[in-house]
Amino acid sequence: MTTISVRVDDHLKKEAQELYRDLGLDMSTAITMFLKKSIQTQGIPFSVSRYSPETMQAFYEAEHGLTKSFPSLDALFEDLNDED
Repeated sequence: MTTISVRVDDHLKKEAQELYRDLGLDMSTAITMFLKKSIQTQGIPFSVSRYSPETMQAFYEAEHGLTKSFPSLDALFEDLNDED
């Protein structure tokens, strides 16, 4: 066995301890479960993303020329209002 020291916000620690206690776990067991699941999945065992799916789709469309263009700002707003 080994010891891992981690610095976290006091409030975060308290909330996590309360959650894990309700689940019948202690902090050490919960962290061990996280580490084992990380190894099993060969990654973070939950989705981690910097941008929302909608933002990622917008990036894709922009990179692949799939966006609309408008001759004027008025035309843009007219199109936006038509989509309601």
